[in-house]
Order: sequence, then structure tokens, then C-alpha cells
Amino acid sequence: MKMIKTEVSVRDPFVLVYDKKYYLYGTRVDTCWGYADGFDVQVSNDLINWSEKKEVFHNDGSFWADQNYWAPEVHVYKHKFYMMASFKKEGLARGTQILKADSPMGPFTPISEGPVTPKDWECLDGTLFLNRDNVPYIVFCHEWKQIGNGTICAMELSEDLTHTVSDPILLFDAKGTGWTRCVEGPDCYVTDGPFMWWMKDGSLGMLWSSHGEAGYGQAVAKSINGTIEGPWTQQEELLFEKDGGHGMLFETLEGQTMLALHAPNDTPNEKAVFFPVEEKAGMMVLKQSM
Repeated sequence: MKMIKTEVSVRDPFVLVYDKKYYLYGTRVDTCWGYADGFDVQVSNDLINWSEKKEVFHNDGSFWADQNYWAPEVHVYKHKFYMMASFKKEGLARGTQILKADSPMGPFTPISEGPVTPKDWECLDGTLFLNRDNVPYIVFCHEWKQIGNGTICAMELSEDLTHTVSDPILLFDAKGTGWTRCVEGPDCYVTDGPFMWWMKDGSLGMLWSSHGEAGYGQAVAKSINGTIEGPWTQQEELLFEKDGGHGMLFETLEGQTMLALHAPNDTPNEKAVFFPVEEKAGMMVLKQSM
């Protein structure tokens, strides 16, 4: 399978494969940096031809946040569909809220009072992770805009995903990985978009993004012992080096593992792009087209 560059205008693409179809969610390009009021889904049978957008979450005025609706992910958990997305309101810290629906087409409704990330932390890009005992965690970014050197952290969630039941666990920081570079100011190391999966060698993999020498890129981290606590190591080579990121992995209906990310990282030109990937010698790499 070759790389697929879609015409879908979206940031932070997330693909749910369900009932022999592909469901694509993401950040609306036209409202990503300011006022926002919802999220959409598009459906495909082949990753090339996509349906019109259908709104799956809408703020009718009763929801707490009104700007920066970012990075919706939809996970199947206990036979329901759970969306994790980042939201912001002036005067309130950005955070990840969890929403629930009976269908991947929505409508999604909040299941908690406000974000599940720490209330006084500027957080974003929460993702769902289940450990080998099926204990749920949220893995998220503590934002560089608040702490300078952005971090990736985890917190255990309640079984119904309505709240956290542990203090934050620090997994790693951006500056300490060695490859990141400041985007503005003297201390501005970005962490974006963690996504978790189990690697074939039994380790726990994480995709995450930041800015390096060549621009916005896609990195890979690993917990060799397979635990959320780590220790975490960084893959030396970036998975995607220049002008694209905030990726996730999914398996096609034919069994090929694909990397979904947005590229270029330039509003309003972002598109959803899919690359075949594979594991080689314990590393995640782009697969050479056949």
C-alpha cells in the first residue's frame, strides 16, 4: 500500500476502524485557533473517498468551553464510544474532557463536570490507554505555554472514565529528549499528541510530536518494560521529520498498519495523510511503497 494524501482539510486526524468502515475525526482547520463550537466525522470505505462532514458534537451554549476545540479521538470502550478532546475558555485552563456516545456518528455528550486533567494545569491532547490488566489511563501533555519545557504525563482513570483516581505521573519532558527545538522565546519546548500502542516485541510504544531542526515532526518513544511508568526511551530517528505530525496508528481492513497525521503544519493548508509503517528491529519506520 502506498502513501495516501487525502483532500480532507483537518488537523490532528484520528481514524477509528469500526464495522468495516473508517471514521475520521479531527480539529476543524477554520476554527482551530479561536472560537469553536463542535467536531465532525467523515466516513470512508477505502481511505480515499470520504463522505461529507457530519457534526458529532455541538456546543449549544451550555458547554463550558468556547475556543480551541482540538484533537478529538474516539475509542471503543465497554461497547460504547468515548471521545477525548481538548477545550479552552478565557480565564480557565485548557483541559481534556471525555464525552460518550452510542454510535461513532454521535452525538457525543460530556460524562464529567469539566476536564479530567488537573484543573490548574494547561493540558491538551489526552489519549486513552489500557494497560495489560485493562486499567484505563489518560496520557496527556502538560503544555509548554505554562511550564516552558512541555511534558507528557499519565493519570489513572476510574473504570467508567468519568474522573481520575491518581496523581499525575511524569513520563518524560520535551527538552530532555535531545531533538526538540524552541519555537518562540528562550524556553518553549513543545509536547503534542501522544498516542499509545503495543509493539510486537512486548514494549509499549508512544507516538508524540514536537518541533525539531527540520520543523514539526513525528517522534516515537518506548517503554521497554511495557508499563506506563517506564522508563521511557526515545527512538533516535524521527518517524516523520519535516512539516507534519500529531499522528496516530490504525490497521486497515487489509491488515496494514498506517500512520495518520496532518501535513503540512500550516493553517489553512493541513490535510489528512496516511503512510504505511512497519516495525523493524524494535523501531517504527515508514514502509517502502511496493
